[in-house]
Amino acid sequence: MTEPPRVLLADDQTLVRTGFRMILGADGIDVVAEATNGAEAVEAARRTRPDVVLLDIRMPEMDGLEATRHILKTPLAGGPRVIILTTFDLDRYVYAALSAGASGFLLKDVTPEYLVAAVRTVRTGDALLAPAITRRLVQRFAQRGSDTAALHRDLASLTPRELEVLGLLARGLSNAELATRLHLAETTVKTHVARILAKLGLRDRVQAVIVAYETGLVSVGASADQR
Repeated sequence: MTEPPRVLLADDQTLVRTGFRMILGADGIDVVAEATNGAEAVEAARRTRPDVVLLDIRMPEMDGLEATRHILKTPLAGGPRVIILTTFDLDRYVYAALSAGASGFLLKDVTPEYLVAAVRTVRTGDALLAPAITRRLVQRFAQRGSDTAALHRDLASLTPRELEVLGLLARGLSNAELATRLHLAETTVKTHVARILAKLGLRDRVQAVIVAYETGLVSVGASADQR
């Protein structure tokens, strides 16, 4: 039986931490540490080595963006996964945190069921990718030719099929939808996605979506029906 994820919860609001801790605890998920600012979160992550960090984007002393960068300095194959907490979905700081390697974000009024599902999802290595919201966030703030895009080169290492998969992934298609669209087995799609992430040095699908927009592979406003 798989052990439940170990969670670090960082938020400067006591009520938020208390509520989230109770929700997670009711589902058997242990909050191993709490923090009230980003500096405390970084120290707690080093000390307790959690599987998942729930990290408020706006905190005193060190904000969630800077804390994300410090926490995710570990190699891609190891270290915790970060979920950003925010009250406003179209937030430039959230976008920057996703670019830095966070696996997704949640609004603070998230339902208990979705909070639990999100923690379990990112613990397995998957991204927390709500296509409509994440794509809207990326479209708002992605800038072609940005420093982030430069870090991921020019996509020249990808095959034509991998470029096609990345483009559709960035438009919000799931693995099952990609398989149907491309007439491939879902396992083959998963292999393509894994190779894309490995070649570009990305943690997960969220970063892949950002790179697709910032390199110009997908244009702002593109829909899943556009090739």
